[in-house]
Amino acid sequence: MSDYYEILGVSKAASEDEIKKAYRKLAHKYHPDKPDGNEQKFKEINEAYQVLSNKDKRAQYDRFGRVFTEGGIPHGAEWGNFGFNPGGFNWRFDDDMFDLGDVLENLFVQFGGGPRRQTYTQGSDIEIVTQISLEEAFRGVKPEMEFKTQINCESCNGLGYDKGAGFSNCSLCQGRGEIREEKKTFFGHFAQVKTCPDCRGRGEIPKKICVDCKGLGRITGKRKVAIEISPGVEDGQIIKVKGAGEAGERESASGDLYVAVKVKPHAVFERIKNDLYTTKEVRITEALLGKKIKFKDVNGESFGVSVPGDFNFKDKLRVSGRGMPVFGFGATRGDLYISFTLKTPKKLSEKAKKLLGELEEEL
Repeated sequence: MSDYYEILGVSKAASEDEIKKAYRKLAHKYHPDKPDGNEQKFKEINEAYQVLSNKDKRAQYDRFGRVFTEGGIPHGAEWGNFGFNPGGFNWRFDDDMFDLGDVLENLFVQFGGGPRRQTYTQGSDIEIVTQISLEEAFRGVKPEMEFKTQINCESCNGLGYDKGAGFSNCSLCQGRGEIREEKKTFFGHFAQVKTCPDCRGRGEIPKKICVDCKGLGRITGKRKVAIEISPGVEDGQIIKVKGAGEAGERESASGDLYVAVKVKPHAVFERIKNDLYTTKEVRITEALLGKKIKFKDVNGESFGVSVPGDFNFKDKLRVSGRGMPVFGFGATRGDLYISFTLKTPKKLSEKAKKLLGELEEEL
């Protein structure tokens, strides 16, 4: 186990103030956001400070070489084993509640500067459902979807303002695109750098806002999107159309469109994956004499099959390559499985009875 005093570079007789000063110095030096930062070292420094800055924990550490929590888990085990995430905790100091992750994100921006960040709302993703027939699922289809959402404002081409009218400096941030806020943290008082809420990071304000979209660059309207559903699509399959969702504010990225495909039940065929199942009524003479029985597959193509002489009518007859296309491999098809029901005459003539009697003797 690492020596917490050695990590902070202080002696075992160090005072609380000495420990705090050493911690602040090392935290500044090794913070992950700094060019020469070290995330692992920063975690070790933070761990050491959490123990040595607490009288009870420090006493346990001096006596046993480790600290035990109320649950019996030794304090000082690897952070990764317990899912430590500084941004996941809210800390209270001097009655001020703040998010530690938010502080660490912006803590050292003032030392190294950084690029301006323009913050606009990205468009949301949209989910819609479309229904197609089994025949359309076989052949593939290119439907045009129309739905209500946020679309780019045509008056300003999605900008939210009149580009020709020009800009003026933002009075809140003085053209910097960012503002500073004082934060009281366990490090002390620090200035957090945040994107300016008025100009949203631009540093300037348009002189003429679009009256149609109120400066947002988008309005409520209807969007038409042509999607391609490939042959062999399965019921419930999701098709993603990138950038075809809700428009973002002021030329921000649009969301994506997710289309859930529902394949309607069919009157003749039942589908299981790429295979199709159907039932056919045949006369007993057709089955016994091996005559060609006519069929039409799901694509409307005619073909004929003969029942093998040793066929058990409790089974299904498999016809290779007459099922659904394999999605993404249009030339490859599943199989068709046929169940037969035998059609018998309602009334037999004497001649028919005699012939059946002779047939029975041969079986």
